[in-house]
Amino acid sequence: MNYFRTAILLAGMTALFMGVGYMIGGQGGMMIALLVAAGMNVFSYWNSDRMVLSMYGAREVDRASAPEYYSMVEELAARAQLPMPRVYIMDNPQPNAFATGRNPQNAAVAATTGLLNSLSREEVAGVMAHELAHVKNYDTLTMTITATLAGAISMLANFAMIFGGNRNNNNPFGMIGTIAMMILAPLAAMVVQMAVSRSREYEADKLGAQICGQPMWLASALAKISNAAHAVPNMPAEHNPATAHMFIINPLSGERMDSLFSTHPATENRIAALQALAQQMGAGGFASTAPQGGPWAGGGTSRPASTAWGRRGGGEPRRGDERRRGPWG
Repeated sequence: MNYFRTAILLAGMTALFMGVGYMIGGQGGMMIALLVAAGMNVFSYWNSDRMVLSMYGAREVDRASAPEYYSMVEELAARAQLPMPRVYIMDNPQPNAFATGRNPQNAAVAATTGLLNSLSREEVAGVMAHELAHVKNYDTLTMTITATLAGAISMLANFAMIFGGNRNNNNPFGMIGTIAMMILAPLAAMVVQMAVSRSREYEADKLGAQICGQPMWLASALAKISNAAHAVPNMPAEHNPATAHMFIINPLSGERMDSLFSTHPATENRIAALQALAQQMGAGGFASTAPQGGPWAGGGTSRPASTAWGRRGGGEPRRGDERRRGPWG
């Protein structure tokens, strides 16, 4: 079913490419756009994950360079019955994270330094479990290809403005049609993004909560990330808005709530769903007991006060931790 959904997505994006090509150069432009789209589809399937990771300056870490972070992902992957993904860190002050890769065998998860520094150990576990849920559901293939092609469609629409208004080309609709395509093509790409993103976030929240065993860890993380996302800019995301739907929380400033043009469901709705799930699982509130033997071993009976790297939520080091290095070495 996931591969079928991806095939439908690729067909829709290809149609958009051809439509923009037709607006630029008539039938000849449409055929060129078809060839470009075919090449993009093949390239995106094999390389879109590397492109997105490079776009955000993500660097791969291992057990030696980020032992706690890496071990946490390893434990969660084992709980989810997934192969160990590649683990990345993005040097970005905004707390956020995403997953990418064409399948679980070639997956990667990435978290920002802002997320690792500002969230508790339990909250980080909830976020990474959510990202692994995307991997398990094969959402990463669809979401990463969507990001690549939506960005390309927007660029092609901009080219339409440059070349489409020339009276000597084969544009059948002239300047008015070109301007309309400039507006409608990126909008159509955005609608496709929303169609594949919003419903998948609820599913990933649910499965992620089941993977880590505590829905309220993720609920607490979502509240913190959502608040920070409005206050801390994510400049790579602002420059590449087509990738916004990949993140656990919309990284763009001025995010809208649960409206037609939002790439993510409203955070309060996601938290409410997790609260309901916590009641069903008997995990209620932030007073959850940690699973035995996990990377969060020793979880207490109150809302976590320390981060995953031995620092309190407010950023002050605990006694004896002043010399402790971050998870990225």
